[in-house]
Amino acid sequence: MVVVGSLNVDLVVGLDRMPDPGETVFGTSLARHPGGKGLNQAVAAARLGAQVAMVGAVGSDDGGTWLRSLVEDEGISPTTIAIDAGTSGTAVIEVDDRGMNRIVVIPGANDSLTGDQVTTALDAISDVAVVLAQHEVPMASVGAALRIGRERGAVTILNPAPARAIPDEILRLVDILVPNEHEAALLTDLPTDTLEQAMVAVASLVQRGPRIVVMTRGSQGAIWGSTTETGSVSAFPVHAIDTVAAGDAFCGGLAMALAEGLPIDRALTWAAAAGALATTTAGAVPSLPLRRDVAALIGE
Repeated sequence: MVVVGSLNVDLVVGLDRMPDPGETVFGTSLARHPGGKGLNQAVAAARLGAQVAMVGAVGSDDGGTWLRSLVEDEGISPTTIAIDAGTSGTAVIEVDDRGMNRIVVIPGANDSLTGDQVTTALDAISDVAVVLAQHEVPMASVGAALRIGRERGAVTILNPAPARAIPDEILRLVDILVPNEHEAALLTDLPTDTLEQAMVAVASLVQRGPRIVVMTRGSQGAIWGSTTETGSVSAFPVHAIDTVAAGDAFCGGLAMALAEGLPIDRALTWAAAAGALATTTAGAVPSLPLRRDVAALIGE
């Protein structure tokens, strides 16, 4: 399977309180973590046993070297990660002692990824069962990934995060669209608070082109629909301490299971279990579970 998306260096600054405009305060800690929805989802799928190639772009800086090394350490092929002359994508995250945060994202090399680069990268990969993309790279790159995936007979998955307008011609290239309830509300201009409202939003998105729409609903599990069927998967009861990257774990688990040929209902069980386990550990990449742990949770 192939993941087309972002790779970021996350710089997390701890501080007692947020500074006022023009004020300088002392921080209490500084940590560097890998991030970006593309990288998170690629690692999630790889840890669950999928053979993963990553298509994206990093800078020619130390951050880019570090990100490519991390990808390779996770067993993910880095040969289709382009190196841009600029800086790698970077997120500066301030977290105060109340847990409040402020985040500044500099897309960097992620914005340099072109549709032609994605096409060339996918053409170089011999076996593509699933193509998974998100919204942290240019829409032209997302469109190229889905188009080539559809031409190659792969299952195409789009996680529309962060939410932004999606042309219908791109939605028609999507086999499975995976928004959360907030993204679905923004994409449809419909409420998604209740189950009934959420199902209406799913049906509205299906009418725009995706073959299946899966809406994740946090602790309420996930629902899905197509033109002929609807279904749901319950959330697994776990002791959640941090929901960061839970959605990425869900998408990685779904892609892995579909790459192995599982039907949508079974694939969603794997996805829900992976997402649940990701909430039991702090951080993004550190929280992404291993296959044996997901299998144990679902009783396989």
